[in-house]
Amino acid sequence: MQIKKFIGDKAFYRTVLAVAVPIMIQNGFTNLVNLLDNIMVGRLGTECMSGVSIVNQFIFVFNLLIFGAVSAAGIFTSQYHGLGDTEGVRQTFRLKLIINVCTGALGVLVFAFFGRALISTFLHDGSLEGDLALTMAEGQKYLYWMLIGLLPYAISQAYASTMREIGKTMLPMIASIAAVITNFVLNLVLIFGYLGAPALGVAGAAIATVASRFVELGILLLCGHLKKEKYSFLQKAYLPFYISGTLVRRVALKGLPLMMNELFWALAVTMRNQCYSTRGLDVVAAQNINSTVENLVSVVYMAIGTSIAIVVGNLLGAGKIAEAKDADRKMLAFSVAAALLMGGLLALVSGLFPQLYETEEAVRSLAGFMMLVTAVVTPFRSFAHAAYFTLRSGGKVFITLLFDSIYMWVIVIPVSALLAYCTNISIYWMFIACQGIEAAKFMLGAFLLRRGSWAMQLVRTGENDA
Repeated sequence: MQIKKFIGDKAFYRTVLAVAVPIMIQNGFTNLVNLLDNIMVGRLGTECMSGVSIVNQFIFVFNLLIFGAVSAAGIFTSQYHGLGDTEGVRQTFRLKLIINVCTGALGVLVFAFFGRALISTFLHDGSLEGDLALTMAEGQKYLYWMLIGLLPYAISQAYASTMREIGKTMLPMIASIAAVITNFVLNLVLIFGYLGAPALGVAGAAIATVASRFVELGILLLCGHLKKEKYSFLQKAYLPFYISGTLVRRVALKGLPLMMNELFWALAVTMRNQCYSTRGLDVVAAQNINSTVENLVSVVYMAIGTSIAIVVGNLLGAGKIAEAKDADRKMLAFSVAAALLMGGLLALVSGLFPQLYETEEAVRSLAGFMMLVTAVVTPFRSFAHAAYFTLRSGGKVFITLLFDSIYMWVIVIPVSALLAYCTNISIYWMFIACQGIEAAKFMLGAFLLRRGSWAMQLVRTGENDA
């Protein structure tokens, strides 16, 4: 095996980083502020932190469904851009808008009518810490405010994803940074009642998040439509509002399975966490701390995965199959190397970070243990993540469905449920087992990529002309 096959030259990394760095900055800043927000809510006590954490499990499912929706059409957006077909890009944007608005409205209805029942699935007697009734009350309070932000978030993702897929990553980054700054400042004011404002607790945290959604959408709309020469797909984006029937059919064929994959994968992660929660409210709080830090350290390899979808998708759209395979191999290696570094950093802070939370020592100890286990599996997750985006870039949606959500539901969830409901195994061993089985997915990814059949050109010039 020649090591040079996995290492690019300076020009290659400049190209990759030009796409990845703005995404890293955007996601890193977002997750850093989310971490600080999480610490602020954690200062309110275990019940408040757990109530918010439970609701965010369901918001996570909604966000992943939106991600799946934009990714479904985004497969074609990247390839149309690589082909130089602006009309094709424009029509994928319109399709994203329609799907996202419908998904946002559905999310509001589901959470409004079934919110209490959903929250209750995470509340189990199993530890000495925590008041379940108070956790339910705080969770409901947080959820009902969060409903207001679902639609603006859905619309903003249609804009931001299309901009990123055509290589215009700066505006989405700026909009996201402005949003998280808004969120952070309002959290300080509204959670604790600074500057003469009332101390609203978890309701203040939700209001701050909703306000940030509107700020992000406002910046994308204003700057995007004022600079249509830069974002050419926004020229005549709404008039006429035409979408080719051929594109709709192709997105439905290639994209609907991808959207369903994101939904089922998110549901599987939520179900796995629900299995953890059977060991008590302290486990919910500890997992909240762990996942918050995990989201921050995973920013680098997550951004590289998104970059694979863009860079490799553009090359495939231009018909450069060999170049696409070469770029993908080098980006996979880059992703794993970055994950090794970030996993090491996570292990270093595992004993210190949980001490920032105003919670019980049992919660802090468990959170530190979870962070250590997560640090070990991070490189394997990074490879699986990059493999997923590689398969997706070539339109292998049914294979990604098998690789991602079906793997979770057929292997990870049955094991998690068996350990949770049929044994008395401690949360420590349960967490190791579930994380290890999930990380083992990288072997399936390596097998699928080795075949090389993922590299396909999906689009042709002018095929969606009216």
